[in-house]
Amino acid sequence: MSKRTTRTPIAINAEPAPVAAGEFASWLGLTRHAQRQKTAGSDVPCGECNACCRSSYFIHLTPADTQAVKRIPKALLFPAPGLPKGNVLMGYNDKGQCPMLVENTCSIYAHRPQTCRDYDCRIYAATGIELSDAAQASIAERVANWRFAYPGEVDRKEHAAVLSTAAFLRERKAAFPPRSLPGNPAQLAILAIKVHRVFFDLGEQAGAKPADADIAKAVMAALEQFDVGAS
Repeated sequence: MSKRTTRTPIAINAEPAPVAAGEFASWLGLTRHAQRQKTAGSDVPCGECNACCRSSYFIHLTPADTQAVKRIPKALLFPAPGLPKGNVLMGYNDKGQCPMLVENTCSIYAHRPQTCRDYDCRIYAATGIELSDAAQASIAERVANWRFAYPGEVDRKEHAAVLSTAAFLRERKAAFPPRSLPGNPAQLAILAIKVHRVFFDLGEQAGAKPADADIAKAVMAALEQFDVGAS
């Protein structure tokens, strides 16, 4: 008879461990700063996660991405539709992966495009906006694991305001002018982060809530003010 061996059972559908996303108010301030500065980038604790590199994204490179363009084969780049000359896109391979992802590692990380530097999937965890594209399922899994910290009351108030803003943008589209709101989940999440102060201030005020049309006007005014400050 052969000797019986003991095997460690494999966990099926085990819940992944939560991932610390940082203190909410601090993260929000840094994210808004990055949106204003355009070149600040995001400091994301990715660890070994590279879900965004495997999610069938087209990567936008601007004329400022000179170092990245030098390191990406020209055959992989094509003009970005509707944008000025010098703006190009890099597609993905037949597996939905960025062609610069080599052995699960970004081969041009030190010189990656600004689009990659800016990407932070915590925006979905912060706003509650879901990714419905099947190609981005791995990002959605990571989003579900992010856990923000709330060391002070302001952290909870800020997060509540961001969630309320995102909910209003999704549920009250009719209050806005046609085509004034983005349909892209990432752009919608960023919009909620840019204008969340409208709902933060509403939460601090007593009395009746303004009409949806008035809130929508305040949102568009806050967006214009934010973008002017970023220019």
